[in-house]
Amino acid sequence: MSINHKTFGVLAEFANPADLMDAAAEVRDAGFKHFDTYSPFPIHGMDDAMGLKPSKLGWIVLGHGILGLLGGIALQSWAMSIAYPMHISGKPFLNFPAFVPVGFALVILLAAFGTFMGLFFLCKLPRLHQPLFNSERIVKATDDGFFLCIEAADPAFSEKKTVEFLKKIGATEIEIIPE
Repeated sequence: MSINHKTFGVLAEFANPADLMDAAAEVRDAGFKHFDTYSPFPIHGMDDAMGLKPSKLGWIVLGHGILGLLGGIALQSWAMSIAYPMHISGKPFLNFPAFVPVGFALVILLAAFGTFMGLFFLCKLPRLHQPLFNSERIVKATDDGFFLCIEAADPAFSEKKTVEFLKKIGATEIEIIPE
């Protein structure tokens, strides 16, 4: 009786940040799309080496902030001029300078919610299990290890060819990660 283990990906360790950045560029140029790098500190230029697009989070936050501003002004306009009009000291019903504090507060509130939910969505959370945590070597990524993982979900992934490719581009250690 044989046990089939589905592969999550191939994890490769590199000697230093420069080797990792060069490897990420070569992996990108080889046509891989589903890969990520892990290091103990941010490596400047890694986004370009991996071919990552700019984040959509800023647009999500902007949209929620505008929604908060428009919602706050609409609510106050409706309440002060239609639902409960009060004539106080000859001031107009639609007194927009008085709406600034509530509008500002709703911009901040909805932008914060948009940031949280957008980041939650873009990071594909909640992820209850990350197969990389099954590797004993990935612990070094918090201290002195530089890793690149190519996922099996990638259309260009072939376990044998991917392992050979990673050896060719300078990986010092290679590990196949089971799902």
